[in-house]
Amino acid sequence: MNSKILSLGTLIAGMAMLSACNNSANKTTTDTKMKDSITYGKLPPDSAFEKTIDGKQIHLFTLKNKSGAILTMTNFGGRVVNLLVPDSAGKMIDVSVGLGSVDAYIKSTERYYGATIGRYGNRIARGHFTLDGKQYTLATNNAPNTLHGGKKGYQDVVWDAKKLNDQTLELTYLSKDMEEGFPGNLHIKVTYTLTDDNSMKVDYEATTDKTTVVNLTNHAYFNLNGEGSGTILNHIVQFKASNYTPVDSTLIPTGKIEPVKGTPFDFTTATTIGARINDANEQLKNGKGYDHNFVLDKHDLNTPIAIVKGDKTGIIMEIYTEEPGLQFYSGNFMQSRNEMKYGEKDDYRNAFAMETQHFPDSPNQPQFPSTVLKPGETYKTTSIYKFKTK
Repeated sequence: MNSKILSLGTLIAGMAMLSACNNSANKTTTDTKMKDSITYGKLPPDSAFEKTIDGKQIHLFTLKNKSGAILTMTNFGGRVVNLLVPDSAGKMIDVSVGLGSVDAYIKSTERYYGATIGRYGNRIARGHFTLDGKQYTLATNNAPNTLHGGKKGYQDVVWDAKKLNDQTLELTYLSKDMEEGFPGNLHIKVTYTLTDDNSMKVDYEATTDKTTVVNLTNHAYFNLNGEGSGTILNHIVQFKASNYTPVDSTLIPTGKIEPVKGTPFDFTTATTIGARINDANEQLKNGKGYDHNFVLDKHDLNTPIAIVKGDKTGIIMEIYTEEPGLQFYSGNFMQSRNEMKYGEKDDYRNAFAMETQHFPDSPNQPQFPSTVLKPGETYKTTSIYKFKTK
């Protein structure tokens, strides 16, 4: 793996920097639309995220590290709103693609921007699974399947939030027994930390009083050239994944684990997202592009399982995780229906997601790593998104 990672640096050397931006400082920010943080470094106004839903107060929380990076989050859906990190010229770039107010998130046709996802991230086939001999039925909100926890997954709930310090936000939520059809009172704690090396560290923890299934993740949408900068197809990607799980036409894994070698899914060496995305390939047709789970090679939190580089800014994102899988989604369903933070539309393939996870439909596929959590056990896993330029 080390030699492959080194090859990434060779491949991407000499890429163009982001164009210089207008530095006028006299613009103002409204509650529903923020000015371009790529130029101004502006953050959303707190008032855009002050709202009461389900009797609980929503806020915007700002984390800052000693390096000058900024992470803003709302407890509505446990969402990443802004993530500002320096590019290769030292300019602050907002690499998180999202919306500018809580009302915009509520009205959005894309429900998952930046959200903490659960109780079960990704898809469960036909909205049912059997556990300890009992069948459980879920809402089929992504017909014919269940997606990201059902009709009201964790992206639509108000988390209890506590800012532990300038760089750490703790989110907690009690997902009650049979909420969205899942058994067990699930006590969840998710801690987001903006570390001094410009990493967003996410620690997930959960316990249950009944046997259940759990698969938590974050659904941040990224563009390493900055939100509103255009296509992500020229981003360079490398995965530590020799295999993936092919899917049927409804994006449910077939149950097989197949090698990526010789297919458009081979990112074991550095390749642009767009290099093979339009190949005549049944799996790409099923996903309308990349929307697949990659089976990660042996790894730990000391080894990046994914490396992505923005072609204009030189920003590199390294992903570290304890999870066995990574869902790579290339923005195939973005349809310019929502206005983003800086006034641009969420155009087709202008952002990507990389969700650390257990495999889709694992409750129905016993050959996959188990997602079962029992009373007395603790679900505990960490994922890290690290940003740098060299």
